[in-house]
Amino acid sequence: MSLAVVYSRARLGIDAPLVTVETHISGGLPKLAIVGLAETAVKESKDRVRSAILNSHFEFPARRITVNLAPADLPKDGGRFDLAIALGILAASKQIPQGELQHCELLGELALSGELRPVPASLSASLAASGQQRKLIVPRANAAEAALSANTEVLAADNLLQVCAHLNGNQPLDPEPAAVMSERQQLSGLDMQDVRGQAQAKRALEIAAAGGHNILFFGEPGTGKTMLAQRLGDILPELSEQEAIQVAAIHSIHKPFDIAKWRQRPFRNPHHSASSTALVGGGANPKPGEISLAHGGVLFLDELPEFPRSVLEVLREPLENGEICISRARAQATFPARFQLISAMNPCPCGYFGSRQRACRCSPEQVQRYRLRLSGPLLDRIDLHIPMQTINSDELQNAPIGDSSQLIRERVIAAQKRQLLRQQKLNANLSNTELDEILANKLVASAASLELLAKAMSQLKFSARAYHRILKLALSIADLSDAQTLEANHISEALSYRGLDRDSQ
Repeated sequence: MSLAVVYSRARLGIDAPLVTVETHISGGLPKLAIVGLAETAVKESKDRVRSAILNSHFEFPARRITVNLAPADLPKDGGRFDLAIALGILAASKQIPQGELQHCELLGELALSGELRPVPASLSASLAASGQQRKLIVPRANAAEAALSANTEVLAADNLLQVCAHLNGNQPLDPEPAAVMSERQQLSGLDMQDVRGQAQAKRALEIAAAGGHNILFFGEPGTGKTMLAQRLGDILPELSEQEAIQVAAIHSIHKPFDIAKWRQRPFRNPHHSASSTALVGGGANPKPGEISLAHGGVLFLDELPEFPRSVLEVLREPLENGEICISRARAQATFPARFQLISAMNPCPCGYFGSRQRACRCSPEQVQRYRLRLSGPLLDRIDLHIPMQTINSDELQNAPIGDSSQLIRERVIAAQKRQLLRQQKLNANLSNTELDEILANKLVASAASLELLAKAMSQLKFSARAYHRILKLALSIADLSDAQTLEANHISEALSYRGLDRDSQ
């Protein structure tokens, strides 16, 4: 009896569970059988593996070969197990030694020639391998991404022959050096000074950036809604080391992570024709959608009412919890989804309701139907509702330029440092209990501020959620001014940013 054991990694969400590849060669008619809940792409590996072994000048055993991918109840997909299956066959047939295989984990899809092709989610596998104190052998195209895990020894190979030479001790593979990362994120080059006028909208965007709040711009076409959204990323601080690793792990599920985007906050801008699956994620073996790809960064939804209502309603849970759980018949995966939502909409279908420049062509019923596409619970989760003013030619030519993105970014970083020092998280992510603790003992709310908020809640019929979100928004305003107490002027400014709540009364 000939038995070999090789280790690899599957993909389940952003995790990489261990897969033990057991290969048994016995007497009988020549056949290669792969068992262990393997999908079609995995079962097709038998033909890729056979050709790769023969073209690498090894012998393919003319016997009965059984390959078991354990655990048997874990779904396996893709070509990521090709290399492990090929080495298991070679080890079981005594063509390579098994000793070094016990200290390695292997990922890689095989070409018919024996060349190694890259596979998705190599960073997740690298992070998991470090916990087992094993080396990770990957295709060279995956090496830089896998080396982002500083505690894992990553070995890169171009083909099956190089891996076999390493295992035989003839020509060891050199460890992949740790990637040299830029200390600062690459900025887009879009500056806030490009946006003329719109002082209130710029101020609101700075507050949103400082506290991690969600924001909605509404106004006529051409007033700068999209321009402001595109510049949010450049006034946000760069990702921390831990956040950058998590963001890279999520993006590597779709394709190898671009090292040039290290510490750069994601900016996702899905079209309004996107389905709920595209936004949330899904599949038999779930993959992340736009809300998870925006984790740690910005999700921009332009023309918000044009999205199907069923698509927008799926945003409720991640906006509250910062994660999304996708359940399918064969697998369940939880993806992080702590993004900052920035959205834009016109006041009506034609875009000119209430305009001083052009006449609106919409009937009152059309305007009402258009606005009712956004549910109250969704609007309740958006902290700032900002009207955009029409800009005339004089303002375009003579309006003050305003502060640059770099100057605003410095203020945002200072405000976020105060929050992290005080509560280890941004204001928008505070629970109600944590918020009450801060207002009672750290950044104390004055009696006048609480009285003003209570009066506004009574008159405008705010929900309990809106009440706490206004308090969090006022905290961010106070942090930007380095205030030691929460005053009535902070509450008053926060209330001024809830325009759609007032319009609904």
